[in-house]
Amino acid sequence: MKVRAAVLNAMGSKPPYARSRPLSIEEIDLDPPGPAEVLVKIAAAGLCHSDLSVINGDRLRPTPMVLGHEAAAIIEQPGPDVEDVKKGDHVALLFVPSCGRCLPCAEGRPTLCEPAAAANFAGTLLSGERRLKRDGKPLHHHLGLSAFAEYAVVSRQSLVKIDPDLPLAEAALFGCAVLTGVGAVVNTAKVPPGATVGVVGMGGVGLAALLGATLAGARRIVAVDMADDKLARARQLGATDMFNAGAATAVQDIRDATSGGLDYVFEMAGSARALELAYRITKRGGMTVTAGLPPPDATMALPPAHMVIEERTVKGSYYGSSVPLRDLPRYIALYRQGRLPVDRLMSERLSFDEINLGFDRLHEGKTVRQVIAF
Repeated sequence: MKVRAAVLNAMGSKPPYARSRPLSIEEIDLDPPGPAEVLVKIAAAGLCHSDLSVINGDRLRPTPMVLGHEAAAIIEQPGPDVEDVKKGDHVALLFVPSCGRCLPCAEGRPTLCEPAAAANFAGTLLSGERRLKRDGKPLHHHLGLSAFAEYAVVSRQSLVKIDPDLPLAEAALFGCAVLTGVGAVVNTAKVPPGATVGVVGMGGVGLAALLGATLAGARRIVAVDMADDKLARARQLGATDMFNAGAATAVQDIRDATSGGLDYVFEMAGSARALELAYRITKRGGMTVTAGLPPPDATMALPPAHMVIEERTVKGSYYGSSVPLRDLPRYIALYRQGRLPVDRLMSERLSFDEINLGFDRLHEGKTVRQVIAF
């Protein structure tokens, strides 16, 4: 079938993207789903820094590629052997499918699924196949989804069925921002009630982590960002203290205000400098969690003696250490109860043709979560 899709033909385009237009809206061919695959109609897709990091070349992926990895959709056609979902079902898409057979999956850590990691790096579906073509030549899939398109073929393991009355624009955010941000707090760090928490980076994932800290019962939540308007939004979502990371005395100011630092600090900005700041505002005996994915060649110096004498923990969190089949329904239920106001993360809705402009806003730090409504 013919579909409109946003194709990234080469990485490394320079902003403003509204002028350089790294994403080309083209009509391409989409093959039918194979075994253990599903054809879905994309309803809404969020613009995330993980997409931007492919556009600017920070995260290497094969091109040409159809981008997009945070989305909600409606089942259009199950593959020949898929019987547990049907046409018309609403689903949230997952950018890490789970094979269910490798060692990490067997250990209950599906976000570390080894075949999924290999497929995502290669630009294929979990099956190893590519269902996208242009002029008869294959196009690569982004993280098994390629959700910046009217339709997509995805692995059955790349989706979770959701209630049809959940607005699809909001449902899209659960598949990336919410699973990553909330999961980092409740799964990776296991923040207990009454703890003190810091979040560095008030984008969509950082604000989701802030919502997670509120949900966990943190008694104090410190928001850190370079943009005052994002700090103002953080206050509205439950932050008790706000600090601008651009201030020369930011680290000392936070340490002074928190009597030496915070129990748990989450780095969600995707830079080594942000991680260094997060580490420095973590208290003795505390935990620093990073989920921001800086460029692969970024490095950071950690003082080993401090790690020992202060009993520090530095921990990575990928996709919120989530078990999506377990976590996503829980988070949706909490949203319905008003305890996880995910809808307040959404900043703008875009048309498909505004996608390059949307990535300009994201690059400039002028937005939280933009969603394309198809």
